[in-house]
Amino acid sequence: MNEDFVVTPWEVKGRVDYEKLAKEFGTSKIDEKLLKRIEKIAGELHFMLRRGIFFSHRDLDWILEKYGKGEKFFLYTGRGPSGHTHIGHLIPWIFTKWLQEKFDVELYFQLTDDEKFLVKRELSLEDTTNYAYENILDIIAVGFDPEKTHIFTNTEYAKTQYKLALKIAKHVTFSTAKAVFGFNESSNIGITFFPAMQAVPCFLPSVLKKKNIPCLIPAAIDQDPYWRIARDVAPRLGFYKPAQIHSKFIPGLGPSGKMSASEPKTTIFTTDSPDIAEKKIMGAFSGGQATAELQRKLGGNPEICSICQYYYFLFEEDDEKVRKIFDDERSGKILSGEHKKELAQRVKKFIIEHQKKREKAKDRIEEFVLRD
Repeated sequence: MNEDFVVTPWEVKGRVDYEKLAKEFGTSKIDEKLLKRIEKIAGELHFMLRRGIFFSHRDLDWILEKYGKGEKFFLYTGRGPSGHTHIGHLIPWIFTKWLQEKFDVELYFQLTDDEKFLVKRELSLEDTTNYAYENILDIIAVGFDPEKTHIFTNTEYAKTQYKLALKIAKHVTFSTAKAVFGFNESSNIGITFFPAMQAVPCFLPSVLKKKNIPCLIPAAIDQDPYWRIARDVAPRLGFYKPAQIHSKFIPGLGPSGKMSASEPKTTIFTTDSPDIAEKKIMGAFSGGQATAELQRKLGGNPEICSICQYYYFLFEEDDEKVRKIFDDERSGKILSGEHKKELAQRVKKFIIEHQKKREKAKDRIEEFVLRD
């Protein structure tokens, strides 16, 4: 893998070369043929597919084939609740909602409060569970169908999951887990068992409904190693291998790297006030020139401009408008300050609307949450 970036389930650093990463992970590119199949079934393509934000997959073609023959799949995704939700987390959730609507399928949403307790020394189990419920408000605010969406924290749904986790764990050797996740002698024994828990929702609906149901996992590509374990175990337990569709990472507001809660100054949280969000946007790395004169003369680089990337990933669905934004950056037609002000207004509006939905979600938790 390129030395300039690192991608693991617990750490993403540097400017990711997605083509090299897909080769390293052994995933398949979402090509034009596959996009046409999705469009034919769904009636349209989500802008995240058109732009290659969701760019890689495992067995997505198989899922579509099954669906075309009348065999519905279910969706599974999750969140590691180590802090508040940020905009980067919303990207796969927004796409997952589109999948739920277009394919009329159920969603199982796992919150791994156990994992974050095990890997984050500074967090207590109470902390991770509290963050899980804060994150649930954001999940509900995205707009999932309560009739088809099942949200659970691992610590509160452990009884239902544990027997299946044991069956999975029995088929995974420590040498395999060590090779996939990099465990060593200093890894606590809890985290070495955890991959079995994260694999459970791949098969849980099949167990609950007593029939084999295909699973599609929309998630950022850093979580792919967990599903390698699940895919390896699936045939031995009599289940379908879970299919996946992988997203890229929205950059932070700094000069490089993905948006991360560990870099709060370059991250927009859903709990930020609109004014704080605006301040962060106005201080963002733009990729432009040092002065207005040079910007008009030489233009900027939209590929490294966090403002342009925000439009590309989330804040403008019209492809032609995104092209114009990128062209204006390259030509120097728009100055960094103007660019930031316009985006800041969009982000503030988004935050205000999301927070209204988040507040209403406080009265709707029981519509979504599963407990033993």
